[in-house]
Amino acid sequence: MKVSGKDLIALGYQPGKWFRVALDYLNANLLTEAEMKIYLDTVAPKIKIIDPHVEAIPYHQNIRAEHPDEVANVAAVFETMDVLMKTPTVINGAIMPDACPTGRKGQIPVGGIVVAKNAIHPAMHSADICCSVMMTSFGNVDPKLVLDTAQSVTHFGGGGRTDCFELPEALEAKMMDNFFLKSQRSLHLAKTHLGTQGDGNHFLYVGKSEATGETIMVTHHGSRGFGANLYKMGMKVAETHRQQYSPKTLKTNAWIPYDSEKGKEYWEALQLVRAWTKLNHEVLHNAVGQKAEATIVDRFWNEHNFVFKDGEHFYHAKGATPLDDKFVPDSKNGLRLIPLNMREPILVVKGETTENNLGFAPHGAGRNISRSQHVRNNSDRTINEIFAEETANIDARFYSGNIDISELPSAYKNAQEVQTQMEEFGLGTIVDRIMPYGCIMAGDWQIEAPWRKRKRLKKEAADQAKVTE
Repeated sequence: MKVSGKDLIALGYQPGKWFRVALDYLNANLLTEAEMKIYLDTVAPKIKIIDPHVEAIPYHQNIRAEHPDEVANVAAVFETMDVLMKTPTVINGAIMPDACPTGRKGQIPVGGIVVAKNAIHPAMHSADICCSVMMTSFGNVDPKLVLDTAQSVTHFGGGGRTDCFELPEALEAKMMDNFFLKSQRSLHLAKTHLGTQGDGNHFLYVGKSEATGETIMVTHHGSRGFGANLYKMGMKVAETHRQQYSPKTLKTNAWIPYDSEKGKEYWEALQLVRAWTKLNHEVLHNAVGQKAEATIVDRFWNEHNFVFKDGEHFYHAKGATPLDDKFVPDSKNGLRLIPLNMREPILVVKGETTENNLGFAPHGAGRNISRSQHVRNNSDRTINEIFAEETANIDARFYSGNIDISELPSAYKNAQEVQTQMEEFGLGTIVDRIMPYGCIMAGDWQIEAPWRKRKRLKKEAADQAKVTE
C-alpha cells in the first residue's frame, strides 16, 4: 500500500520539503512499520518545540473599575491577558484605562500592549493595521466651512471609491518589491481605498484648539483593505510557523520570527502600510484645505494600532498611543492625539516612558459593553430621540444618512474617568484640548445591504399577509 503525506502526519511528523524524499524512499522499499519509524526518525528535521509559559508573565494593570458597570469588563480584560501572557515569545505587557476585550479569551484586548522578543504577532495588531489619527490646523477658519467641505471630500463605508487619489510611483515600486504586497489585489486596494475612512468608530472631527482658538480637523482611520490584505497573508505565515514550532500556542497568538526572511519582509511591509496610511490621512486633509481655500498652519499624527520595534523587542499596541518618540520616527514636538467621543474634546498629550506605561497612553474612551448590547439597552427609545439627546450642541453627521447609535457618546466609557486614570497611572500629560464643533462618521451604511433588503421585504410581505387574512 502506497504511503502518503497524511500517513506521516498521522505518525506525528511535521510536514516539510523533506516529505518528498522520504515518501520516494518508503514507497520504493518494503518496510515494516518499525523500520519506517527508524528511517523517519533518522531523516526528519530535528525541530525544537516551543511550549507556552507555565505561568503568565506579569503585566502592568493601568486600569480599575470606577463603578459596577465596569467590573465585568475589567475582569474580562484581566482574564484574557492572563492567558495571552503565557505566549512563549512574550516578555512584558500592560493595559490602559480604556481597555476592553475583543475576540476569544487569550486574544489581545483593545487597550493592550504586549512586548515580544524577536517575534511579530499579526493578530496583536489586527486587520486594522496602523489605525491612527491626524490633525491639521487651518487657523482662524469657520469650523462649519471645514466640516461642510470635509463631507464633500471624504468617503465612509465599505469598499473604495472611483474618483481615486493618485498612489505615488515610488510607494508603488516599493510595494511591488515586497513579498507580502506585490499582488495585483494588494495594488488595487492601495489605489481604490486611498482617500477612504471605512466604518465603525472611524471619524472626521472638527473643533477648536482650547489654547489657540484655531480650527482643527482630525481624521481617524486605518489602512483599510490594503492593510487587511497584509494581515490575512501575515496570519497564514504565522500559523504555518505556529503549527510546526509551537502547536500548543493559541492560533490567535501565532507569530513570525523577525530574524527569518519572511519576518524581515513582513516588517518592511508594515512600514509601507504605515506610509500608505499616513498618505491616506494627508490626501483628505490637503483636499479639504484646498477646496476650503484654507491655509495649513500645523499638522501631526500618530498611530494607536501598530507594532513598534526597539532592538529585538516588538511592542504590539492594540489601541494604545505611543508616547515615546522612539516609537514615532516622524514625531513633531512629542505631541500625540487621544480622541474620546464625538461630543468630548480630543486630547493633545505628551509623556515619557515609565515602568508601568511601557511608553504608551490610552487611545480613547473604549467600551464597557458591545455595540449590539448597547443597542438592546436602548430599545425603549427611538433612534432619533437618542440621537437628539446625545448630539445636542454639536453638528453630528452620519455619511450614509443612517444613524448608528452604537457610535454615539453613551456607547463609550466615561471620558472623564479615563482622563482621571491617565493622571493617576502617569499615562501622559494633557497640553491642549480640541473642543468639539462637529463630527462625521459612517453610520449604518449596511442598512441597504441586499440581505437586509430581502429580510425587510419578507417581513413586510408577512405583515401584509396578516392584514389581508
